[in-house]
Amino acid sequence: MTALRSLSQGVLRNRVSFNNAFKQCDNFNGKPLRNKHSLFDKYFSTNTGSSYRSKWKLWSCVIGTGVLGSIFLFNKQKYVLNADFPGQSIPPTKQIRFDEDKTNLKLTLFQFVTCPFCCKVRAMLNYNGISHDVVEVNSITRKEIKWSKYKKVPIIIIEGVGEDGYLQVNDSSVIMSLLESHLFDKSVPLEKLSTYFPVIEKKTGGRFFSRTVQECPNKNFVMYQEHLSDKRTPEERADERKMRIWVDTVFVHLISPNVYRTPREALDTFNWFSTAGDWETNFSNFQKNTIIYIGAFVMYLVGKKLKRKHNLQDDVRTSLYEGGDTWVRNLKGRKFMGGDHPDLADLSMYGMLTAMEGTEAMKDMLSHTKIRPWFERTKKAVNDHEGAHRTRDLSVP
Repeated sequence: MTALRSLSQGVLRNRVSFNNAFKQCDNFNGKPLRNKHSLFDKYFSTNTGSSYRSKWKLWSCVIGTGVLGSIFLFNKQKYVLNADFPGQSIPPTKQIRFDEDKTNLKLTLFQFVTCPFCCKVRAMLNYNGISHDVVEVNSITRKEIKWSKYKKVPIIIIEGVGEDGYLQVNDSSVIMSLLESHLFDKSVPLEKLSTYFPVIEKKTGGRFFSRTVQECPNKNFVMYQEHLSDKRTPEERADERKMRIWVDTVFVHLISPNVYRTPREALDTFNWFSTAGDWETNFSNFQKNTIIYIGAFVMYLVGKKLKRKHNLQDDVRTSLYEGGDTWVRNLKGRKFMGGDHPDLADLSMYGMLTAMEGTEAMKDMLSHTKIRPWFERTKKAVNDHEGAHRTRDLSVP
């Protein structure tokens, strides 16, 4: 423990040097290397002078701190005790209350504050003025969701539902569809509604390395009872589903390569995450700095991998601008995808964009595409909780 703290203090003391190393890496970003070893030799060889040896020591300290810190924090999980009911022993990070809330729902959202999928759910809750508690999950230990077999976020817990006294809903699209279905017809118990979103498990991977993934085929469907329907045409509902799928499977992959485009942008992004998520309050100083510095380093590399995986343009900003232009084209001159009011596609896209709102990538996107007017309209609708005042248009088929 003492050694670990010494390592972490070393990182903090050398923060300026670390930032300079990021700047040096920026100089090489996008430039062809003379040979496949030149960048490695430049920064990690011990035969190129004391300056580079210092950088090698710095990187070793950073990476070592991350590994040891992760092991320490992972082992620490066994001392975290949760009650059978997941909300009982975990105090909420914050409590969001809206005067407009008439749903009588008691919700707890387990999230990473800047996770795009969590931002989608928050946009939907805020738009509809649904009060909820928030539990910020530590992205390293995930101790706050140790009680759950499902280890991703977001997770919503709805209290007072079902035999166990609560209903756990996983996956951002399922959460949004389930709650929207409930808002259209509150006479149907949430426990029954949840059965309309069955989960199928399947194994992916090769012969020796495989994992089980969960998929819900109906996750983008809003469920209406036989005696009710909204006033949209089947084509309009299909359009909403199509754009929700596009946001989740296409646009989301443009975010990481852009917000972590360079080491400097990666570090700036994590510093913004820290401010937006109030990490100063929610995590210890050691945890916060471990997440920021190790996270920035790792996500810079991840961003490069995702760029190749999804065949993005050499300048990933071009792909981001194309994504914004695609969204604007599909608006077809309407205020929102949902017409006069945001629908779940609007809230999904808006949520994704708020995940990068404080980054250089977001500023560039608003400047180089025509998405700003729609974004500002949707932001106002969400902040004014317009969904809480809107009467759902229902008809009898």
